[in-house]
This record gives sequence, C-alpha cells and structure tokens, in this order.
Amino acid sequence: MFFFFVGGLERQVRLVLKTGAGKCINCGSRADLVEYEKVFKLFFVPVLRWPGKEHLMHCPGCSLFFPPAAAPPPPEPLLDVLRCSSCGQPVDSNFRFCPFCGSAL
Repeated sequence: MFFFFVGGLERQVRLVLKTGAGKCINCGSRADLVEYEKVFKLFFVPVLRWPGKEHLMHCPGCSLFFPPAAAPPPPEPLLDVLRCSSCGQPVDSNFRFCPFCGSAL
C-alpha cells in the first residue's frame, strides 16, 4: 500500500502596511512592508491559516519575504531637480536639450 501526500506551508500577504518601504535584497526592486499569514495547503487547497508573528518586507516582483532589518533603505527622493517637460526624466540644469528624448528644455 502506498501513501501519497501533497501538501505544504507557505506565506501569503494579508495586508500591505507601506508600499515602497525598502528595496528587495534579491532582485533590487521596491519592496513593501506587509502583515502576512501562514497557510497550510493540502492537495493545493488552503486548509488552515494563522497570522505571522511580525511584519515582513515582501517583494511583489520575486515573491520574496524577508525581515525589514535586512532591507536597505529606499533611495532618497530627488529634490529641486530639473525635469524634462516631455518625458519627465531628471536632467542636469546645464543642458539645453533632454538627453533622453531630445526635446528642448
């Protein structure tokens, strides 16, 4: 007699607390601070759910959960930067034309 079991435990995002709170340690994209829950699945059907103990960072791009202490801080927003009116890219104030789209500044 054979016994075949298909099941597992995974984490799922329950609530996004702050979007873009850090940077992913795996792929480098923006990561969110989330509340998560652990889900036990039996034959790919959720059977049991319970909340996680602490908040975690979650990368929507690569689906990685990691502690907030491991995440580098998000980049500081650029203040008082000249932006191209056509494409919106930041441009040096000495330029007369946008190096990204070529429009006059």
